[in-house]
Amino acid sequence: MPRSFTEHEREYIKRRLKEEAKECLNLYGIKKTTVDELVKRANIPKGTFYLFYDSKELILFDVINDVQNEIQNQIVTELHALNGNVGSEKLAELLFMFYKKAENTFFLNILTNGELELLMRKLPLDIVDEHFAQDDFIIEKILSVIPHKPDIDAKILSGALRGVFLSMLHKREIGEDVFDDALKLMIKGIAIQLMEEKND
Repeated sequence: MPRSFTEHEREYIKRRLKEEAKECLNLYGIKKTTVDELVKRANIPKGTFYLFYDSKELILFDVINDVQNEIQNQIVTELHALNGNVGSEKLAELLFMFYKKAENTFFLNILTNGELELLMRKLPLDIVDEHFAQDDFIIEKILSVIPHKPDIDAKILSGALRGVFLSMLHKREIGEDVFDDALKLMIKGIAIQLMEEKND
């Protein structure tokens, strides 16, 4: 019979597992990260892991979501601070910052080597649907703090931004020497389509 944990113990164990999962993603990626490695690093029995997560895929996806949400919330915070004084140039700059921050995490590696796609296929559909719904929610939060065209559909905007993010898969084909400038151009195009500019 598994022992029960206090709420404080549960929070601590889950936090430690996620810290170690994030470190493993940075060091090994998805395929080479194992439950055995995670429990060894977190110093807990293997059975305890399964009281928190049904699989390694679920904890890794939880960590991926945490990192993505942290970056997205930073953008929303910066947009809030501008009090609506934001045009397409500033929005494009902030969105580009989001992509560069994501590029400097484990995201780029797991995206380009196909591990993220493999992970998504192993997740229950309701978890994947919830992830996309969260993306749409963040986009709605962004739209709530910027002057935008009234007919903008948050789901379409979310899909367009995901499409730009997935262009990182083809950095070499696009041209590594021009990739950042091409990325800025794509983001600027989305920002121009989105924004309700005062002086157009």
